[in-house]
Amino acid sequence: MADFTREDLAGSRFEQVDLAGTRFRNVDLTGAVIRGALLVHVDIDGLIQDVRINGVDVVPLVEAELDRRYPDRARMRPADADGFRQAWDILERLWQQTVARARGMAPDLLHERVDDEWSFIETLRHLVFATDAWVSRAILGQPSPWDPLGLPHDEMPSETGVPRDKDARPSLDQVLALRADRMATVRRVLAALTDAALAGSTEPVTEPGYPPPESFAMRRCLQAILTEEWEHRLFAERDLDVLQTR
Repeated sequence: MADFTREDLAGSRFEQVDLAGTRFRNVDLTGAVIRGALLVHVDIDGLIQDVRINGVDVVPLVEAELDRRYPDRARMRPADADGFRQAWDILERLWQQTVARARGMAPDLLHERVDDEWSFIETLRHLVFATDAWVSRAILGQPSPWDPLGLPHDEMPSETGVPRDKDARPSLDQVLALRADRMATVRRVLAALTDAALAGSTEPVTEPGYPPPESFAMRRCLQAILTEEWEHRLFAERDLDVLQTR
């Protein structure tokens, strides 16, 4: 089987090609046009905007269904500072439930990957990194807030100088201690947040790192945290379902 990893296939043409059973991960399909396809038993997860299937924009349908399934989901798109505080309260409550579920499982299972997605421990490590990046660095201006156990996304350039120990196997308690510290940081930032500050921008950090040394909209930074926390908890719950059957 062909393996295309970190390849630039932009503008490629596929005609009468058998893609049955193919796996696509972290791919950019912006502007892709698919005609005469057989999409049967297809599972797609990702950011979708302006996606038309047989002439119908399916994005509003998908968004409405997700909001119906998860009543708290709409609160993850807050309009003001109070909305961000309420959203964070919801996330803390939901994560408490998920962590309690994980504690009832064998410790080795929490290091196990499902379908090559991050394990539960890796997910928590990534959220530590996300908070360090978008809150401690971008908002609070700390040039290098990283903990060695934080786990960046695989696509992040190596020259950023951010540690990434993919082989580390910390215990659940170790990672939860880091999580508690980072979640407290978010809580403090949101407690002091005003609508005026939310409409403003961050002061750029000049030292190399991630995100890049530039100014960002405050809303963009905080929305990134809400989205990361919400989506990764759903991924974790999905995979815990699978692990519980093993």
